[in-house]
Amino acid sequence: MILVFMEVREGKIKKSSFEVLSEGWRRANELGTEVNAVLAGGNVEGLASSTFQYGASRAYVLEHNLLSKYSSSGFAQALFSLVQEIQPGIILLSATAMGKDLAPRLAAKLGVSMASDCTRTEVHDGTFSVVRPIFAGKALATFTFQSSPQIATLRPNVFPLNEPIEKQGEVIRKEVILTEEQIRARVEEILKEEGAELDVTEAEIVVSGGRGMKSPENFGLLKELTSIIPHSAIGASRAAVDSGWIDHQHQVGQTGKTVSPNVYMAFGISGAIQHMAGMASSKYIVAVNKDPEAPIFKVCDFGIVGDLFQVIPSLKEELKIFQRD
Repeated sequence: MILVFMEVREGKIKKSSFEVLSEGWRRANELGTEVNAVLAGGNVEGLASSTFQYGASRAYVLEHNLLSKYSSSGFAQALFSLVQEIQPGIILLSATAMGKDLAPRLAAKLGVSMASDCTRTEVHDGTFSVVRPIFAGKALATFTFQSSPQIATLRPNVFPLNEPIEKQGEVIRKEVILTEEQIRARVEEILKEEGAELDVTEAEIVVSGGRGMKSPENFGLLKELTSIIPHSAIGASRAAVDSGWIDHQHQVGQTGKTVSPNVYMAFGISGAIQHMAGMASSKYIVAVNKDPEAPIFKVCDFGIVGDLFQVIPSLKEELKIFQRD
């Protein structure tokens, strides 16, 4: 059995979790088994049935007042107890901030290995394997597991969603035994950036700025673009973040977030290997830079050698015309 952890934020299951569930369903069909979902939180039972349309046969619900806000120790303990009972062969999570925190803790409690930030899963001769980037994205490695259950986190925006299907499933509530003493750290409050709508890891289009933006005020140009482009978010290079021009949560790269949007637009970003490690899996890369020798032109699909302060206003006008049409 494949078990998929469904991440719930602000009363909704994240799209990246449905992507993982879709991939789990595809691999379950190849392995001749079923895929099931698990939801944990303070009040999540009402969301459980939505997992069936993406292939889940059962949805396990772990509800407890101590799980109303995410805590790595609490969630890991709740999942550990469930895994011990139902004995899944494979456990999949999305490689979000929560998934990257929870998966290794669960693996440690189970005494098994795990693979993080995978960009492909495969089944050969009944054996499940995963593919993930190594050496800052310069190579891809295929891994198989010697321990069970096999645990992996899958990169958001890489695995396609299934078309929703008509399917009935079973919602199963499980008792969660948890005490205050087991919660060693907890989230007291989540402060969202003013005006922030979409995390950069989940955006279909990422509009990024680097040192070439020259000042924090000029990131307003990128905000204007994202206000026009649906399902978009602002990204940034480490140079821009270290300069204090934009918050760290927007940073894309080896020391920031890894993104896989349909389109990655890089304005004033030279393309250091550390930055490209975080965005190289984008489907299409558009680069604007004054330096024709900038490394990013070696990996981009569309490149403009020019002044971004002339390109962005023209692009904005074209997008407005496209909106009206």
